[in-house]
Amino acid sequence: MNWNDEQKDFRHFLRLEKSLSENSVDAYSADVAKFIQFLEFRTLSIQPSEVKSIHIKDFIKWINELGMSARTQARVISGLKAFFRFLILEERIGEDPCILIESPKTGRKLPEILSAEEIDMLISAIDLSTPEGHRNRAILEVLYGCGLRVSELVNLRLSCMYIDKGFIKVTGKGDKERLVPIGKKASDAIRYYLQDRNAAGTIDKSSRDILFLNRRGNKLSRVMIFLMVKELAEKTGIKKRVSPHTFRHSFATHLIEGGADLRAVQEMLGHESILTTEIYTHLDREFLKETIAAYHPRALHR
Repeated sequence: MNWNDEQKDFRHFLRLEKSLSENSVDAYSADVAKFIQFLEFRTLSIQPSEVKSIHIKDFIKWINELGMSARTQARVISGLKAFFRFLILEERIGEDPCILIESPKTGRKLPEILSAEEIDMLISAIDLSTPEGHRNRAILEVLYGCGLRVSELVNLRLSCMYIDKGFIKVTGKGDKERLVPIGKKASDAIRYYLQDRNAAGTIDKSSRDILFLNRRGNKLSRVMIFLMVKELAEKTGIKKRVSPHTFRHSFATHLIEGGADLRAVQEMLGHESILTTEIYTHLDREFLKETIAAYHPRALHR
């Protein structure tokens, strides 16, 4: 993980998931670039995962000494916070170095969640008559049915599919492998897709063991998955900000709401720490709070 790669992915995230204008994307990128410039000025050779709160505090002091207005400082800090929130969301870092840094209060937004009905709508909107139809359906079924990260999905291997036994082997962060249960809908979708995949033309030598391929017989990119999901959301008229990660959030939340053990969910998601998984208990509490507000006769807000 290095600054160039993370900045590039951050820009994709802002464009595709946040739907920001190119000017806004450039502004956020410039805020991160200022922090990188500060690290170079202080000859600090550290990567994003090594940044601590003390580095952020020193950076704020530095831009203040440069004579930046309070408003400009607040905007730069806000951009930097957005960058590290993105790294947390993508689970590329374990702790947010900006968590205790004071800045204009924006409030912590919990991940967007799709209902089971909305997920059915998205999957039903896929045109199965197209060459990529069965592939795209299998992708969504696996994202939701197994709770995978996008990077894990695009790197799934045929040799790691044990769908007859109800499991798939996933390589997650830090090249750590885990077995994830796979349900009937996702298994059936993969079987249908494999018929199309095996009947396709030439497959690139480096991608012969990769499960999901593009038309040229190569491994799919993360961006392509983002675009496919975004297009389906627009097609179905779902107004939520939907990304591949939304399916992972929905997978975890629906399990917790259904009474699943938190440790079991942690294992399936491949979280290093149970604290990362506990965000879904907060989502569950919101669900319970909304239920009480809607249906309890003593609720304060009806």
